[in-house]
Amino acid sequence: MSRTFGIPWPELNDGLFYNDVVPSPHSGSNLIDFYSTKYKNSAPLKGWLQRIHNGQIKVDGVVVKEPNTVLRDGSELIYHRLPWREPDAPWSLEVLYEDDDDMVALNKPSGLQVLPGGLFQQRTVLTQLQWLASNQSSSATASQGSHPVPVHRLGRGTSGILLCAKSKHAKTQLAAYFAEGTSLVGGNSLEPVKGRKISKIYRALVDGILREDTVVIRQPIGTVRYPGVAKGLYVASASGKPALSQVRVLERDLQRNCTLVEVKIESGRPHQIRIHLSFIGHPLVGDPLYVAGGKPRCLDSEIVDASFAPDGGYEKPNKPVPGDCGYYLHAHRLIITHPSTCEEIHITATLPPILRTQAESQVAEA
Repeated sequence: MSRTFGIPWPELNDGLFYNDVVPSPHSGSNLIDFYSTKYKNSAPLKGWLQRIHNGQIKVDGVVVKEPNTVLRDGSELIYHRLPWREPDAPWSLEVLYEDDDDMVALNKPSGLQVLPGGLFQQRTVLTQLQWLASNQSSSATASQGSHPVPVHRLGRGTSGILLCAKSKHAKTQLAAYFAEGTSLVGGNSLEPVKGRKISKIYRALVDGILREDTVVIRQPIGTVRYPGVAKGLYVASASGKPALSQVRVLERDLQRNCTLVEVKIESGRPHQIRIHLSFIGHPLVGDPLYVAGGKPRCLDSEIVDASFAPDGGYEKPNKPVPGDCGYYLHAHRLIITHPSTCEEIHITATLPPILRTQAESQVAEA
């Protein structure tokens, strides 16, 4: 029987402390160059100048407000990011499967980010897992100072099954399962992979009427420069890495001009389903970012937003980014070989009403 857990988010998140030791190659460089280079994804240059002037950085235990302070090899640096308000996010998580030692599967709600990044540093699945472990101080997991960790990611707007490892052994094995399928797809033949130790099946609602009952999408995925996405935005790209998705039509809604589909992904590229379905001309209903062709709604790689928030970090980008929600995508079923017992485990996350077929809706309402 499933259970839920979670702690409501505080109005302001905790301040964070980042510790560094100046390495030999940076000896002789100045403070602003160090932070604006190493942590350029955290804030623009002007943001780091503000943080230094605010006295948020210590060098060898002393607050330093001069950006051009020269650093010495081995100096200890501490940057204090002040408490700040994060955007709203759900906090309750449902446990779909759990064993004693190896893994736990969660039902992640749409709107909750998996790992810290961007605007969400505290309001994440990882934080809830850490809080759970700290509150279970009598458990073996907490006493060992560890907690379950996600072994893959789901987009912030994607709901459904998120698999987490409870031990180093499980983390290694599960990571290998995910990597195996992607590497096999990366071979010379882009055919569905047989005998995999993990299978992921999603539900999605796409725009337009998909005429074919089944579609196999073999479209490489690469990155392009994009404002607000430091490491580049993933898009359909002939020069990208191989990716393979199998799509099966479940129901066509002519009145609303949309199609309910099931998608099995053979590889694990970021935002693969959103990119692949938009590539064939059927982007997810409500997707604020990807449009037909597997490209972003608006693309101007030369524009870089250097504005910064009151705490010095980046402002929320004006253009859509991958973490924006609004689309309908759900990690519905997972079939996995248990990392220790080799037993085949089947896990299912209840479908949101909008992603059910008419027959499934009738059964749910009965």
